Amino acid sequence: MRARVAVVTESFLPQVNGVTNSVIRILETFKQKEMQARVIAPTSASPQHLGFEVITTPFLPLMQFPVAIPTPAVWRALDEFRPDVIHVAAPFLLGAQAIAWGARNEIPTVAVYQTDVSGYLARYNANFARPVMDLITLAIHDQATINLAPTTHSANYLKSLGLSNVEIWGRGVDQDLYNPENKLSPRAKQIRKAIAPNDEVVIGFVGRLAAEKQVHRMAELFELTNVKFLVVGDGPERQKLEQLFAGRVVFTGALSGFELANHYAAMDIFVHFGTEETFGQTIQEAKASGVAVLAPNCGGPRELIENGVTGLLVDPIIPRGYLEAAQTLLDSTLRERISQNAAQSVREKSWAKNNSQLLSHYRDAMSKVFSRRAAEFELA
Repeated sequence: MRARVAVVTESFLPQVNGVTNSVIRILETFKQKEMQARVIAPTSASPQHLGFEVITTPFLPLMQFPVAIPTPAVWRALDEFRPDVIHVAAPFLLGAQAIAWGARNEIPTVAVYQTDVSGYLARYNANFARPVMDLITLAIHDQATINLAPTTHSANYLKSLGLSNVEIWGRGVDQDLYNPENKLSPRAKQIRKAIAPNDEVVIGFVGRLAAEKQVHRMAELFELTNVKFLVVGDGPERQKLEQLFAGRVVFTGALSGFELANHYAAMDIFVHFGTEETFGQTIQEAKASGVAVLAPNCGGPRELIENGVTGLLVDPIIPRGYLEAAQTLLDSTLRERISQNAAQSVREKSWAKNNSQLLSHYRDAMSKVFSRRAAEFELA
């Protein structure tokens, strides 16, 4: 497939999050397949990425997150590039503009739902606005040729809004980078020795330090004995968390590449507390690294973890639920069995295979628009 693809994303480098990561991965696939692409985003670390031009837009900072402002320049960039299909990542204001351009010009659009904005409103004490945000989400996605949700749970949410053009497209995991063999690397052993000098159990978290991740709940595990705690990531909540966890948790800041992979490998248990996750890519990375995972029994984590087999799921409302589950995982025999199962469960989830499915969705979207054009021509 040699289609020209415009990638319009609400987040890109230097911002590091699930949206940015998935966009980078699809650009790698485009590069491998010698496809042409152009990226439109609020930010960029450079004018090009992997040789693909990146056009930036004005933005407003909202809770340390750049929110793109639609401008006529976006339409001009699309007019000039003339894409065969538009990939819209986590559409909001910028994505809505791109989808509208596609509808006006009969260019297929594939909108990737990645952020539970309605769920986040409750986290930020704005639950009163949820019905309005649901209507906005419907209005944005309704014009897309195909909408892709990462899980069945997310797909059902989109369908509950009244959307019918919904398919499921998950995420791959880089198993060359994240794998159980990393536990034997000198760097992983060095990290582990520094955190747990007496071979204590290491419980860790990886991700953006924002309110919706609920990392403050790690304090619920501090009753455990012979345990050390690790947090990898950065964000608006970091200073608050460092004060809350003073003397109990090692903070590394944001990491990437082999350094991140080795920090996963240094963990015995990975914890994830966010209840508004549409997917949970760090859960997949931890599983691929052969680390037992503990996560809430809701949203994306529910579909990534087979409870008691590839990890443990916890009702986040139950008092001491996380503590009791973590206590269970201190059993080294159980933890090792779950870790092995976890790594095995994602062995077939490569980015190459995952993005092959994405290209198939592009073809379906193009076919739908072509069929509609053909039908209109026959009726004329």
